[in-house]
Amino acid sequence: MKVSCSRKTKFIFITGGVLSSLGKGLSAASIGALLEARGLTVTFQKLDPYINVDPGTMNPFQHGEVYVTDDGAETDLDMGHYERFTNAVMGKRNNYTSGRIYYSVIMKERRGEYLGGTVQVIPHITDAIKEAVLQLDGSADIALVEIGGTVGDIEGLPFIEAIRQLRIELGREYSLFIHLTLVPYIRSAGEVKTKPTQHSVKELLASGIQPDILVCRTEVPLAGELKQKIALFCNVAAQDVIAARDVESIYELPLSFREEGVDDRILEKLGIWTGAPNLQPWQRLVHTIRHPKAEVSIAVTGKYVDLRESYKSLHEALIHGGIANDARVDLRYISAEDLDSDEGLARLEGCHGILAPGGFGSRGMEGKIHAVTYAREQGLPFFGICLGMQLAVVEIARNLAGITGAHSVEFNANTVDPVIYLMTEWIDSRTGKTEHRDQHSDLGGTMRLGACPCVLKAGSLAAAAYGKTEISERHRHRYEFNNAYRARLEQAGLIVSGASPDGKLVEIIELAGHPWFLGCQFHPEFRSKPMQPHPLFRDFIRAALRQKG
Repeated sequence: MKVSCSRKTKFIFITGGVLSSLGKGLSAASIGALLEARGLTVTFQKLDPYINVDPGTMNPFQHGEVYVTDDGAETDLDMGHYERFTNAVMGKRNNYTSGRIYYSVIMKERRGEYLGGTVQVIPHITDAIKEAVLQLDGSADIALVEIGGTVGDIEGLPFIEAIRQLRIELGREYSLFIHLTLVPYIRSAGEVKTKPTQHSVKELLASGIQPDILVCRTEVPLAGELKQKIALFCNVAAQDVIAARDVESIYELPLSFREEGVDDRILEKLGIWTGAPNLQPWQRLVHTIRHPKAEVSIAVTGKYVDLRESYKSLHEALIHGGIANDARVDLRYISAEDLDSDEGLARLEGCHGILAPGGFGSRGMEGKIHAVTYAREQGLPFFGICLGMQLAVVEIARNLAGITGAHSVEFNANTVDPVIYLMTEWIDSRTGKTEHRDQHSDLGGTMRLGACPCVLKAGSLAAAAYGKTEISERHRHRYEFNNAYRARLEQAGLIVSGASPDGKLVEIIELAGHPWFLGCQFHPEFRSKPMQPHPLFRDFIRAALRQKG
């Protein structure tokens, strides 16, 4: 595969070593934010070594949340970091897995596109990876490409080899390698150890890649002599050893990286001149986070309470809602399974708002319904998202409309009153065409994914939050509100405050007479940013602050 000489975009490849979860995604996002602050445009890509075609069917306990883009791609959660920290818009071309790459190569082989030749990892798989990367050419001044996993992982070798080849083909003026590593502090010895970093770089060198910049994750400051030592043994200049010290808030990272001068080093190596970065918005943001004027407690009644990563965008969107109200949000993750008893419901006491998040599967479902009842009866601000909205419909149907058998067919396929059901024929609100969905198709075959328009009811909580009556939000679900029950539910106090333009798909519900009760079928958390908090999260936290008094 030959690379065109008409290059417009410069590429930064980010690898990680020593161990996983060091923060490559946050580092890439923070670097992107710094480059944007200097007037450059950026885009991102995540290359994941796992064989799954996408994370859509992966367990959130193992992989974290599935982040959905406007174009309906189910992607890695790092896409959320990229969009929250910058103006970049992610899509299907911004996240590739080994499974997706291998699948495309196998399909080409089946179609005879290799003319009967032997298909191999090199050059066919590596060429497919390079082709995926080079789709970004011309889309921004700089593309930051993150390689998932840890250097040395056998499954990641094709990606490492592909970017090694790209370095040769692109040249140093258009490519840069940043390696994120760990410099651990051994408390019992009172010493910082550089050996893991040395071995990590050695592993990368064995694959033919010499990093240009080292970003060293550390608990403590790195003294000058330590940077000199790392530079000496890792074959880089001392000024190219960047300390990534732990911070209280992830939104401090761009400022921390700026103090280390990582943006200066990148621009010098890529031959780019810009003015000084404008970091005042980030400085104001961090000041607000560090010095809130109020505090509010929010209960999140979810299934995946053991891992914050499972609700990453949701967690951040609630923090953003607090920032918009100059308040710190104390998030209390409560297992929905614990809410089946009065003793469990007592854990909701002292909270000023309840959020029921999305999810799949029946575990904890009745507990979530009990949380809805608690919020409704106690007059607590309630925010239901996707499944949370559907279970709010079930609760209202059972306890206000007298439909005692109300249920979702996701949890009871034989329910006599399917207030939430699986539609196999409906009008796609994006295209206006009738679609027939086979409920026995592959997982995802009946999913509504990506951005869809919604029309809001004037005078509603939703319309007041957005300040307009036409919006677009991202979806990820396969079950819908059953319009056959709409009239009965509205008579009981349910308000349909948002629907698809044709009126056939209920998108937002509210409850008459309640201080703040709102459920939405879409995932607003995917559109929230620290400096542009989503209006629904902003108003939910505002209502919780009023509740606190």
